Amino acid sequence: MMVATPPSADAVLLCYCSCPDAASARAIAVALVDEKLAACVSCLPGVTSTYRWQGAVTTDDEHLLLIKTAAARFEAMKTRLLALHPYELPELVGVPVAQGHDAYLDWVREQSAG
Repeated sequence: MMVATPPSADAVLLCYCSCPDAASARAIAVALVDEKLAACVSCLPGVTSTYRWQGAVTTDDEHLLLIKTAAARFEAMKTRLLALHPYELPELVGVPVAQGHDAYLDWVREQSAG
């Protein structure tokens, strides 16, 4: 079994989260940025998700949030997102950013500092 190594505390994460509608996506985005749990949240409308839930294959139209945050803030961001999200089991996946514009990555760290 392969175990993922957690990113360093100064890493930047790109996190994915799907939402059922524009209102919940916007509320989550505003809260995360306002509370400095994320530097920026982009919302992509018009995403179609197909998944298995409670034994049935389901397809839903959703809004995808792209959350940019410091790895050190992930747990706090996750706790807040789960409290706000309307789904019973929200999608939340954090991917370490391997490369990027250094000045932008520094800005993400600064804006999401606790």
